[in-house]
Amino acid sequence: MLIGQIIASKGAAVVTASSDATIADVVRVLKDKRIGAIVISSEDDQIDGIISERDITRGLADHGAALLDKKVRELMTSEVVTCGPDDGVEKLMQDMTSGRFRHMPVVQNGRLMGIISIGDVVKHRLHELETEAHMLQDYIAGGA
Repeated sequence: MLIGQIIASKGAAVVTASSDATIADVVRVLKDKRIGAIVISSEDDQIDGIISERDITRGLADHGAALLDKKVRELMTSEVVTCGPDDGVEKLMQDMTSGRFRHMPVVQNGRLMGIISIGDVVKHRLHELETEAHMLQDYIAGGA
């Protein structure tokens, strides 16, 4: 299975924020949108960084409540690992596991075209397994 297939089924919308936004602003967006990470972008299709709930949790441990007034650029991950729509899900899972992150922007021709989470991968894989199980049941029932 390819990353592009998952993006096609879930949609390509990506929530972005400016590196000038405050951590408090980002926390509100994460809560309101019920998401775990936001791509940081000065332009709609360019990636400057990414910030996740995990980054914010670590920042709270280091800075306490003062973190909420800091700018996103002070906490975001600047070296973002990305994937492409033609990449396989197996490689994505390996990269996420070895990098210990759960969200990866999808880039095509240098432009942001989506974001994929480990939850998206699990959901798609469960759907595949259900489909296979139904096909096997139908095959067995048909052969009886």
